[in-house]
Amino acid sequence: MSGRSLLGRFLSRLLTFIVILILLLGAAVKWRYGGGNDFPARDTPPQMPASALERVADLPTPPGNISVSASGRIFVSLHPEARPAWKLVELVDGQMKPFPNLAFQTGEGEPDSFDTVLGVRVDAQNRLWVLDNGNHGLHPARLMAFDIDSGELVEKFIFPREIAGYGSHLNDLQVMPDGNTVFISDASLLAQNPALIVYDVANHSARRVLDEHPSVTAEYYTPRVQGRRMELFYLFSVRPGVDAVGLDANGLWLYFAPMSSLHLYRVKTADLMDESLSASQLANRVEIFAPKTMTDGISVDQRGNVYLTDIEHSAIAVLWQDRTLGTLIQSPLLRWPDGLSFGADGALYISCSSLQQVLGRLPVQIDRAAPYQVYRVRLGVPGIPGR
Repeated sequence: MSGRSLLGRFLSRLLTFIVILILLLGAAVKWRYGGGNDFPARDTPPQMPASALERVADLPTPPGNISVSASGRIFVSLHPEARPAWKLVELVDGQMKPFPNLAFQTGEGEPDSFDTVLGVRVDAQNRLWVLDNGNHGLHPARLMAFDIDSGELVEKFIFPREIAGYGSHLNDLQVMPDGNTVFISDASLLAQNPALIVYDVANHSARRVLDEHPSVTAEYYTPRVQGRRMELFYLFSVRPGVDAVGLDANGLWLYFAPMSSLHLYRVKTADLMDESLSASQLANRVEIFAPKTMTDGISVDQRGNVYLTDIEHSAIAVLWQDRTLGTLIQSPLLRWPDGLSFGADGALYISCSSLQQVLGRLPVQIDRAAPYQVYRVRLGVPGIPGR
């Protein structure tokens, strides 16, 4: 047999092996991450007209989360899935200004520069807390706080691997009114071991709680947003664990849920902070609060009404004080409403990440879908600025 024939047989077998390997890997990914049912429709006729939406800004890249200070300053993370050049900005007259400065965005001359920022919250002490998930835990995740007046970095914590390991996804956060405790969600999209994290500011320490508890674990539903089923390449369903977290006005209750969960849960913050409770004791204190929508953002007003983004219906939903669920406002302009924050003006601010036009898309496709919006709606009900 000629050398050319032997080479041909070798290449043919190698190609067959590669194809089989790709098929096996695809099947493994599909088995672990794919599939999912349709979420039940829970929208109702909206109580406010779509014209009540006020456009705050048009951005060249999708926003992630949002937080508005008591003085009206608007801080927005730029969604890391769009691979933005800047990671965190302040909106000034609708225009992006890098916060705290350009060096934190580019890394030039700044050792603490941002990697993948998503969660942001302004607390009652005028600090902007920034959650950097380290690209799904590929790099160590960090929690930082900046004085919003000076831009000075006043707090930094690098999460050890036992708290935020490879495949983790530290997503959202809330800060207690006294500023001494931060609650963080680990959505764990890749590792699939979601949990809440409690950070003690004074002691510079963190604990994982409710590891893989049903209240933090994704249910078997896959989002369908503005016509696109969010199962990337028919293999990977966008189904994170515990995602958004919300804090009531007095800091007594933390509300939380995975995006695909049928219910919103809550637990007393005092129980989350009580290190004497065993894992089972804490788990027994988690409450099923009410049915919810496919939700990516949570905020609570001073009357106890809980506002939820409804990504599947381009809407904002609300759980009234009696726990009944209804649609507050709905518009196709709300492309994947993601983050929520009350401002000092009583308005609820909404960042629209448009992830159905981002995930699994090429940069040219992401650019083509721009601009991306931040909106607000005036509710006439006060909330806590920053939350």
